[in-house]
Amino acid sequence: MKAPVFTAITALLLAAAIGCSAGAPAPQQVTLRLGYFPNITHSQPIVGLARGTFAQALGPNVKLDTKTFNAGPSAIEALFAGAIDATYVGPNPAINGYTRSDGKALRVVAGATSGGALFVVRPDRGISKPADLAGKKLASPQLGNTQDVALRAYIKANGLNTKEDGGNVEVVPTANPDILTLFRKGDIDGAWVPEPWGTRLVQEANGRVFLDERKLWPDGDFVTTHLIVRTEFLEQHPKVVEDLVRANVETTLWINANQKEATQLVISGIRDVTGATLPREQVSAAFQNLRITYDPIAPSLRKSAEDAFRLGFLGNKEPDLRNIYALDPLNKVLREKGLQPVSR
Repeated sequence: MKAPVFTAITALLLAAAIGCSAGAPAPQQVTLRLGYFPNITHSQPIVGLARGTFAQALGPNVKLDTKTFNAGPSAIEALFAGAIDATYVGPNPAINGYTRSDGKALRVVAGATSGGALFVVRPDRGISKPADLAGKKLASPQLGNTQDVALRAYIKANGLNTKEDGGNVEVVPTANPDILTLFRKGDIDGAWVPEPWGTRLVQEANGRVFLDERKLWPDGDFVTTHLIVRTEFLEQHPKVVEDLVRANVETTLWINANQKEATQLVISGIRDVTGATLPREQVSAAFQNLRITYDPIAPSLRKSAEDAFRLGFLGNKEPDLRNIYALDPLNKVLREKGLQPVSR
């Protein structure tokens, strides 16, 4: 009598197991909308997308949807609108977005680039020292973006003022491709731009490097680009963000170990977005002006925030950036790879 009872119970358990297996929900499909710029200072997404590193790290259950921008403020507006979930962006737009949302909208999860910003002037405009900028017309990629803040802070630090502040230095925020055109035509006297645009102004428009921004920072190290995510997305999909950070770290390491191959991938990636094919020599030269890194270089972010606040971009209250970083996923990945964790 025991055998039939055992058989019946076994059958019931087997049926239940089959039923649970058949009705088990499939792994959740997530769409990650990622922004970046077609600039050398955004090499990780350009190279990582081309090599498939991002797709491999994120796995089959994450659909990666990318969108490109000209400058940071546009990317932050897209993040605010819920049009993207993460983006590579400069420090000042990230700071602005963080403060505008009372620290709620975004978190910095990794670094991308240090350096790679040049102040280039026309050699026929008599600009050899900061005082010579008086009465000049200068360009930056977009109002409030990282290079725009750096330019305005430099002007003020050297005893001059922009026209908005009652001075005689005109700053015209202009998209990077248009800056090159205006520079060639002689309609502007100089521009503070990220790579590869600085090198392009020099090589294609006979510009002269007036200042490499690295000279303004301790050890020449400052954040030009980092990776941010919407706080809500981070809270809802922490594993996806960790895998995104993993792709960023792995691509950083690969770029630094494979400079020649990375250069070609960057050229192809920029061409695919902008239609412009940059000479290899130009991109190689631009790479010499920056450092690809997963370290967000937190101290430089705080200095950028101080500059933006003094320029009136952050309202009347000095920003509190204590919670802008969410570096646990990055440091977890670095420890897994036997690398030194970063600090905030």
